[in-house]
Amino acid sequence: MREFLMVLLTAAIVTYLATPLVRRLALRIGAITAVRDRDVHSVPIPRLGGLAMLIGFAAAVVLGSQLPYHGQLFDDTPALYGVLAGATIITLLGAVDDVRDLDWLTKLAGQVLAGGIMAFYGVRLLSLPILGVTVLPEPVMVALTVLVVVISTNAVNFIDGLDGLAAGVVLIAASAFFGWSYLVSRNFDPPNVFSVATFISAALIGVCLGFLPHNFHPARLFMGDAGALLLGLLLAAATISMTGSVDPNSSLASASAATAILLPLLIPLAILALPFLDILLAVLRRTRAGQLPWKPDRGHLHHRLLDIGHSHRRAVVLLYLWSLLIAAGTVSFAFLPSWVSAVGIAVLLVVAIALTRRAAPVTVPHPPR
Repeated sequence: MREFLMVLLTAAIVTYLATPLVRRLALRIGAITAVRDRDVHSVPIPRLGGLAMLIGFAAAVVLGSQLPYHGQLFDDTPALYGVLAGATIITLLGAVDDVRDLDWLTKLAGQVLAGGIMAFYGVRLLSLPILGVTVLPEPVMVALTVLVVVISTNAVNFIDGLDGLAAGVVLIAASAFFGWSYLVSRNFDPPNVFSVATFISAALIGVCLGFLPHNFHPARLFMGDAGALLLGLLLAAATISMTGSVDPNSSLASASAATAILLPLLIPLAILALPFLDILLAVLRRTRAGQLPWKPDRGHLHHRLLDIGHSHRRAVVLLYLWSLLIAAGTVSFAFLPSWVSAVGIAVLLVVAIALTRRAAPVTVPHPPR
């Protein structure tokens, strides 16, 4: 665990220190988010925060390559270098989009390229836990790997609408996935907690922790597309690295056999459940209104929380709570008796619903007499 803490703290400290420098760069080159009708900030805010995150992740990779146990990952496979290469490409793509808007086809091509590079370096789906272990032809698995990257990057980008929201949700998701992958790795034969998935998750936690103090409301710097795409890619890399590594016939603590088979599929989905739900609702909402599904609007989940009276910070914290409920609740089934997990989820669900429905009263100022 000591090496994981070193990786986490390195990513956090470097990201935290690099963020003010990136903010100065954003102001100098004009990478600033103007105030639009659907936005909730009232003054222009610089972006490009993803560059600071990339620097923090790169520092964690450099450190990891020099550590006794994590260093073996770099000797055995170039996977982490592939993740760093993909992360660099997608962050630079997002940075260019933050400075001058790119068309959707260019951004999609960049996401496919980043996912393809990771697959080339060995970060790819090996099998799927369907009907036991299903190994598909390599071209199919590479295509699925790229598809996961594209979906994950756009999902994180989709929820980046409030100060600190995307970074906090990804922090919760990465923490839940780190806990799951770390504990599951102990059941490997031989046990080995030092995996690509656990390393990426630890570094991702650190990156988010280092950036959040600058990004929580009121934000001094937005992560921009550079940050949202980077976080989505790292989440995808962690889940891809772990999916296919778990033997569905093994017993995961007290989980049932059926749960053990489904968890490798359910956990990645649960981790991104909130942005997936937001995407689904947006597509339905815009299609019913006769709009294009990708046309921006002001109807996201965070907008609805603001509209019913929640403050900016309260809305963000509530979405943190819902993310924690889904991600941690799903992971708990792997290591706790089913009834304990179900009771815990039920209690947290009641609390989340009660807090969501209870908005602060809106006070209307009376005109002066």
